[in-house]
Amino acid sequence: MATMYDVPADALIEALAEDLEERLDEPDWAQFAKTGVDRELPPEQEDFWATRAASLLRKVADRGPVGVERLATEYGGGKPGSNRYRVAPDKRADGSRNLIRTILQQLEEEDLVETAEGEGRRVTPEGQSLLDDTAGNVLEDLDRPELERYA
Repeated sequence: MATMYDVPADALIEALAEDLEERLDEPDWAQFAKTGVDRELPPEQEDFWATRAASLLRKVADRGPVGVERLATEYGGGKPGSNRYRVAPDKRADGSRNLIRTILQQLEEEDLVETAEGEGRRVTPEGQSLLDDTAGNVLEDLDRPELERYA
């Protein structure tokens, strides 16, 4: 049986996003919201909400229990220096906590993630099962000889 560690992360996230797109509802404000203070525009990707939800589910399963603060740090980036000629070095900026928190709440409603009191959020057995089943399907579809040993 394949686990989420046996397949490339980008292929797993893409397959999970297709499944989560039906299950999660994108809020009205999401098309206008930036993903962090270091960004200038909101994301232009059509299925951004489902892709970010799949990425968050994978990160919570990999690093859980994990809180919104640490996830915001992982989804952050570099904000350009603030002086006139941009010679100041980039400053670290976190990702949008509201976006992360809203997606995690939706994943909790679907029973894929649960709150561990005082520790953060961790994946439920249903969420782990979804990840492993999706990883098995992705592994069957991949045509990469170096991954044949996991099949």
